[in-house]
Amino acid sequence: MTPATSRIRIVGSFDDLVNASFGPEVNAICWARQLPGNFDEIAALLQDEEDILSLDEEAIETLRPRLSEQGRIAADILLADRQLLHERGLLPSLECVPRYPRDDDNAVPTDVYSFHADRAPVQADTYLCSYNESSSEGLDNASAQRRIDNPVTRQKLQDLFANEGGDSFDEFLREHCYDLHYAPLPNAVRYSFGIGNMWRIAVEYPGSPVAPCIHRAPDTVDGRPPRLLLIS
Repeated sequence: MTPATSRIRIVGSFDDLVNASFGPEVNAICWARQLPGNFDEIAALLQDEEDILSLDEEAIETLRPRLSEQGRIAADILLADRQLLHERGLLPSLECVPRYPRDDDNAVPTDVYSFHADRAPVQADTYLCSYNESSSEGLDNASAQRRIDNPVTRQKLQDLFANEGGDSFDEFLREHCYDLHYAPLPNAVRYSFGIGNMWRIAVEYPGSPVAPCIHRAPDTVDGRPPRLLLIS
């Protein structure tokens, strides 16, 4: 895997993933992997799920008797990755995602299909891994503009704020997470997170030494198996 941007650091192990430092420009660290096993087989067994499903160890073990050898290898990897993050004191969620909710807001859509950054009140990172289907997509910070900095969009939000009221416009933007969403600039540098790679990406929090990683979920394709994702 060749980085499309200097924002990415590639590492070769989980220990390197958790111990590598962000900065001065790096805000995304990738443990590049080529995983064995058939993850699509697991996803196919969950094809009829309409809502996002959280998969714990019991749910995976319930599927195991219906899996081939390659499917069981994939199941073992899902549980092993989940355990790696648990042992770091994190709260990983292994999810089966048929689709995410769409935001119909015409000013600034705030669903995960929109390029966005994560935010936390204290120091934190986001870990994630896509096991099948399309993967998350990243956007170089230099190739992005906050949607609220577009004059037309900002005026729409000011009109919305005037109708809804509140203590301050900045507070309104933050409360609704409008300030976390970005639009690609012309000729923007985008990159795929890839299938099987585990990522640790920078989050916006007070005192963060780097800009947060801008990313989004892949578009949902009707008729395709649900997405298997580990996120923490």
